[in-house]
Amino acid sequence: MLSGAAVLVAVTGAVAVTVYPTLATSSAEQPTSAVQGPPANTVKVEKGKLSSTVSQDGTLTYQARSDGSPFSAINQARGIYTKLPDEGDKVDCGDVFYRVDDDPVLLLCGTVPAYRDLGRGDKGKDVSQLNWNLRKLGYDADADDNVFTWKTEKALRELQDDKGLDETGELDIDDAVFLPKSVRISKVTGKFGGPAQPGAQVAQATSDTLEVQVGLEASQQGEVKKGDRAQITLPGNKSVTGKVDRLARVAQTAGKDDNAGDATIPTYITLDKPEEARGLDRAPVQVEITAKGVESALSVPVTALVGRSGGGFAVEVVRDGGRRELVAVELGLFDTAKGRVEVKGDLDEGDQVVVPSL
Repeated sequence: MLSGAAVLVAVTGAVAVTVYPTLATSSAEQPTSAVQGPPANTVKVEKGKLSSTVSQDGTLTYQARSDGSPFSAINQARGIYTKLPDEGDKVDCGDVFYRVDDDPVLLLCGTVPAYRDLGRGDKGKDVSQLNWNLRKLGYDADADDNVFTWKTEKALRELQDDKGLDETGELDIDDAVFLPKSVRISKVTGKFGGPAQPGAQVAQATSDTLEVQVGLEASQQGEVKKGDRAQITLPGNKSVTGKVDRLARVAQTAGKDDNAGDATIPTYITLDKPEEARGLDRAPVQVEITAKGVESALSVPVTALVGRSGGGFAVEVVRDGGRRELVAVELGLFDTAKGRVEVKGDLDEGDQVVVPSL
């Protein structure tokens, strides 16, 4: 017979289970016979797919640099700002970004910032991205060439004529700002009517693509990886899906005086259908990331687990004729969404295990 009082202990910090003193005849390898009692409340051992999830609060925002920070638009023109974009404006590559002394400054796409005047005969990555822009905008240029040729000059003259710049056939350093893609203005730092100084920031910007940012705790960092699927609950209880796009390499704290133990790993999730979340910039969301899973495993409800006083866990199985016995099990993956846990032991699919009565 079982003897002694049952004790409650915690499993994974969330579920209480009963600890039975181990009988002299029981071991991790052999089931422990238990007394036959009144009819038990039971469920079947199931075999199937299990997944673990990571739940976090997140923020819906617009995608920018890989670390989540905005793009910085640096002005190279000298004069007075006579036109600036508004926060929330979208500026496409090839559009007039702003004006200095009423002269247009263009936004062009590229990862190399403007650092010199460009003219015929120049070579380099900055020339290559200029040619790429001209071709994408419909002008005939050597898109795959890193040389400023007569074709580049001709195409650039056409662009300058269309956008109201002087038709010089050269691109001066103050004629354009290069950013990696078309942008959405998140903050205007230049002052309308104020002085434009070379090297000063004129605006901050993001892409026009929404994403979700969450802060993973250090203990969760190893669970989540790029490509993991996620479900995002938006304000109004609307759900959309996405996947983990990238994880930051450096942990962050909320403020410079915060304890390092409170640091989190910024993690970014792209949406499968970003248009379903339009108009919700900086909105709080709830995120469920499916971190890992097994395709086929035996599982029982977490509430079926009982602790063994000698250590480890067991489940109480009801055999034929109502006979009960404790079967030692090794625990695997916890599926928090289903409230089940993977178990390995002397069990078969369909076995009846005891769970607490409702």
